[in-house]
Order: sequence, then structure tokens, then C-alpha cells
Amino acid sequence: MGRLRYDGTSDPIIIEDVTLAHLKIIIATKLRRQESFMMTWAPRDSGPNKRSTVWIHPAIPLQFGFDEEQPPAVDPQRIAELMQHLNASGELVLDHVLSS
Repeated sequence: MGRLRYDGTSDPIIIEDVTLAHLKIIIATKLRRQESFMMTWAPRDSGPNKRSTVWIHPAIPLQFGFDEEQPPAVDPQRIAELMQHLNASGELVLDHVLSS
């Protein structure tokens, strides 16, 4: 399981390596274009938040941590579908992504 750390202080978002590899491409593409967006997910832990949302912005630090040494294969079709949903709504909702 990989980890996405947002802002350097928050607890990491736990995500399977292959899904995290796809998200890395999508997030990097948007931030490279200076496009901010919201990202929402249901945390896997039993903490107080049943849903969390963060504002992804180029000035806020991100760290992608992978368990596997070799980069996972990415599916260009999956990237295109996720990017299409994000561009249509302005929000990257990870519910279906994290459950796959």
C-alpha cells in the first residue's frame, strides 16, 4: 500500500501502489498546468472523519510513497477517464478509485 502525504503535516492517505501511480500522473498534470482542484475520499482508518476533502494546489507540498521499488504499470484509459471526471466536476472523488 502506498501513501499520499499532503501538506507535510497530515496523516497519509493510504492507497494501493497501482492506484497511487495513476493519481500521481493526474495530480502532476493538473498542478503542472497551475490548475487547483478538490480531492475527496473516505479514509480507511476508523478516525473521526468519514469523508475528507483537501484543496490540491501547486504551493502545497505532496509526497507519493510507494511500497514497491519498481513503478507499477499504468492504464492510459484509466488516466483518461479519471481526468475526464475531474475536468467535468473540478473535484477528484476517490471513492470508486480506492475500492478498485
